[in-house]
Amino acid sequence: MGNDADRYRRFLDGDDNGLREIIDIYYNGLILYIYGIVSDQSETEDIVQETFVTLATKKPKYQEKYEFKTWLFTIARNNAYNYLKRHRSRYTDKPIDDYIILSDGTDIEKEYLRTERNIELHKAMKGLNHDYYQVLYLMYFEDLDTEKIAVVMHKSKRQIGDLIYRAKKSLKSILEKAGFQYDVRGNFYWNQVFFFDETQYSRNSGN
Repeated sequence: MGNDADRYRRFLDGDDNGLREIIDIYYNGLILYIYGIVSDQSETEDIVQETFVTLATKKPKYQEKYEFKTWLFTIARNNAYNYLKRHRSRYTDKPIDDYIILSDGTDIEKEYLRTERNIELHKAMKGLNHDYYQVLYLMYFEDLDTEKIAVVMHKSKRQIGDLIYRAKKSLKSILEKAGFQYDVRGNFYWNQVFFFDETQYSRNSGN
C-alpha cells in the first residue's frame, strides 16, 4: 500500500518488499522506454536491472521535488546514456525492432500496453528516431507532462514542446502511410479506434 515514494522509504528503512513492489510496478515500462534508446533487447534488460541495482545498493536519496516516476526514469535514462558512452561505436539511430520479447519469453507490449490502441500506436512509434520515441513514449504511455519530461530528458520545457511538435508531425506521417484515418479535428483513427488529437500539443506547448 502507499505511493511509490513511500515504498522506497520503506525499503530504505529495511523493508525489502518496498523495492520489490517498485520493480513490479516499473520494470515493464522501463523496458519499453530504454529499448527506445539502445535498440537492443539484452542491453535494455541489463540497463533496467542496473537501475534497480542502483536503488538496492547505492540507495540514492529520493529528490522529493520530483514525482517518483520522474526521478526513477531519469536514473534509468542516465544509465542508458552512460552505457552508450562506453559503447559509442555501436550506437545508431536505427528504428526500433517490431517486437520486444524478454529473455523469459514475455511479450512486453501485450502485457504492459494491453489495449489494441496502445499496441498499434506503439508499433507506429517504432519508426521514429530515438528522441522522438522517448518524448512521445513518456507522454502517451507514462502520462508525464512537458515539465516532467523535461526533467527526465534534461531539456527545457520549450525544447520539449518543440520536440513533441516535431515528433507528432513525424508520427502523423507514419500513421497516414500505415492507413490510419485523420479527421478535420486532428484526430487519428484506425479501425474505429481513437489514437490521439494531433492538436493537443502545439509548437508553443513548452512556454
